[in-house]
Amino acid sequence: MRTTGDAFHLAIPARDLDAAERFYVDGLGCKLARRYDDRITLDFFGDQVVCHLSEDYDHDPGLYPRHFGVTFRERDDWERLLALVRRRDLCVFAEPAVRFADDVERHSTFVLRDPSNNLLEFKHYDDPRMMY
Repeated sequence: MRTTGDAFHLAIPARDLDAAERFYVDGLGCKLARRYDDRITLDFFGDQVVCHLSEDYDHDPGLYPRHFGVTFRERDDWERLLALVRRRDLCVFAEPAVRFADDVERHSTFVLRDPSNNLLEFKHYDDPRMMY
């Protein structure tokens, strides 16, 4: 069974590792764990994201069916990340919005686009029971 010491692992394509490193490390503040000629490994908010050098990336992404990100338990954490995104002028794919405003699943969300067109959604649910 997974414990809090374990990390979820996700591998994504990157057309340019330098651009990926600038976006994730310099932009989002992720920690660069390792770098090789064909990939970078990141501490992505406590989980592991590996950007593999590839020409096979989505040239015209849509949010569905493929995106990834973080669901924040604390609203302040979501707001701090949004402020950082604004300060560092990261590429916003979908501006901050509230979804399902009249439902228990109400949540705030915004979506970024990395340099290889991978989409990252960051959200916060008003009711923490809705996180899963």
